[in-house]
Amino acid sequence: MKEESFASVVAKLRALAIAHPDGACAFDGDGTLWSGDVGEDFLEHLLHEDAFTDVAARLFDDEAERFGVAKSKRAKDQLAAMFRAYTEGTYPEDRICGLIALAVAGRRSEDVARVAEAVVSTREVRSRLHEEAVGILDESKALGLTPYLVSASPRPIVVAAAACVGLGPNEVIAVTVREVDGVLGASLDEPIPYGEGKAARLIERLGVRPLLACAGDNAFDLAMLKRARLPLAIRPKSRLRDLAHELPSLVVLEHRPG
Repeated sequence: MKEESFASVVAKLRALAIAHPDGACAFDGDGTLWSGDVGEDFLEHLLHEDAFTDVAARLFDDEAERFGVAKSKRAKDQLAAMFRAYTEGTYPEDRICGLIALAVAGRRSEDVARVAEAVVSTREVRSRLHEEAVGILDESKALGLTPYLVSASPRPIVVAAAACVGLGPNEVIAVTVREVDGVLGASLDEPIPYGEGKAARLIERLGVRPLLACAGDNAFDLAMLKRARLPLAIRPKSRLRDLAHELPSLVVLEHRPG
């Protein structure tokens, strides 16, 4: 991957926008638009809050049994055990993304939204924004392109974080729990936006519009990056660097720590 300056990338984006004024851009959230992982911020808050419903507790138990994770009596302890299994490599990353989202099963969606907004505030997500990535997002909006935030974190926390960069709920694609009459259920919209699922959900939303630019930081963004005419790596993790040979057009957006 070669590094390109902000000005160079913007010039390419402007040229694409002139040729395709109906185009769109897509951005990963965690590690791309901001540092850290808002899904894990959300998880830590939920564990501290310890307000899991019986619906959520059954989901934790079912996952523990399926993947051979030691059983715990309390829902809080079981979820924490599942997350430890993920960090130890014995529970799949896509499954933990879904399980964190389902941790609020049985609760009212409006109440969870307020919790998510509070987490974004207390975890100071606005201060964690990546200036160069937000700059490209702002430029894409100024050019009239349709922006999307595509994340494998739970939708409530992603929607709350998206507001920090001027994006609304309709521009967010995230792990979504199905709800009935305002109550979050025990199932997810599939596929979740993780790996190939990110590309699938984004293409579903794009329709016939071309994806002009896409920004990501990790290996599970690669499928989505491959769909873009201008694929951008933002402070790329080693996992993405290791796979960069699969996408020769991938460039690193210059970052100069201030």
